Amino acid sequence: MPTDLAFLRDALSYANLTDQGLRVRAVEAAATYDVDALVLITQAYMTTASRQGARTSAKTLAAYTLAVRDFVPWARHGGMMLLRPGRRDGARYLAHLQRRPTQGKGKRGVLAAATIAQYTAGVRALYRALRWAGATEVQPFDEVYVPADPTPGIVRNPPYLAEIEAVLPHCGPRLAALLLLCAHAGLRVGEALGVGAGDIQGNRLTVRGKGGKVRRVPLGARVRAALGALPVLDANGRYFDWDYGQASYRLHQAFRTAGHRWRGFHAARKTSGTRLYRATKDFTRVSLFLGHSSVDTTRRYVAVEEHDVAAEVEGW
Repeated sequence: MPTDLAFLRDALSYANLTDQGLRVRAVEAAATYDVDALVLITQAYMTTASRQGARTSAKTLAAYTLAVRDFVPWARHGGMMLLRPGRRDGARYLAHLQRRPTQGKGKRGVLAAATIAQYTAGVRALYRALRWAGATEVQPFDEVYVPADPTPGIVRNPPYLAEIEAVLPHCGPRLAALLLLCAHAGLRVGEALGVGAGDIQGNRLTVRGKGGKVRRVPLGARVRAALGALPVLDANGRYFDWDYGQASYRLHQAFRTAGHRWRGFHAARKTSGTRLYRATKDFTRVSLFLGHSSVDTTRRYVAVEEHDVAAEVEGW
């Protein structure tokens, strides 16, 4: 960043600028392809002015930050003017993503449709932020549509079923409790990492979830025992002091030691949803348990057994 604007170190500093000051800085950042400034302007918009406001999750902010950091250098090298994009620039970037190989050890092929959708959502957020800042009115991604992956998410990344019991012996007490909170109590990883002793009343856990929603989740005996054996880490009664990356790394190691592939915390949440559905056959109850606002979302978390209705139609 320019030295005379070195005080603009975080998103809040951008949100506190005057309208004119914000517009000038946004125009300058777009003209110079200043990735750091454009990331902060997007974050300022997402945390202070978007419809979700301050309830935008840290995970969403991180995903959109990654998208902006990918898109801006591509735009610069591809000759795209950020504030005056060409009619086909949005489609060009989509085509670039669809051809781009995956990155990371052991990964092959091109980016998944869900990853491409996440990148384009982040770039749409960037342009909403530039419009909020008064820098432009264009939205080059308004008519860019990411083709849906024909393979359902529950098939691409199914729940852990047999894996959980195989992995738990390779986890220390704290890591095992975290895995059980996700795979048995159905918590999102952010919710699980924030659990403290004061959130538990009897067999119920008060969860502060996505979008600021609060729900009460029943804890099974095994989860209660795992949490009850943990010493708290601070005056707030917290059980965990890991961030997402630290927790994911530890579970990746435990799964690898057990001879299984770590597929992320979402698969653990799907485990709890699938098990509860198989016990209740009721998507509504599973939806309430997982904290979903829509049963349609819950359906994507449940692996329904093939020929699930075979017994019902036997006598037809």
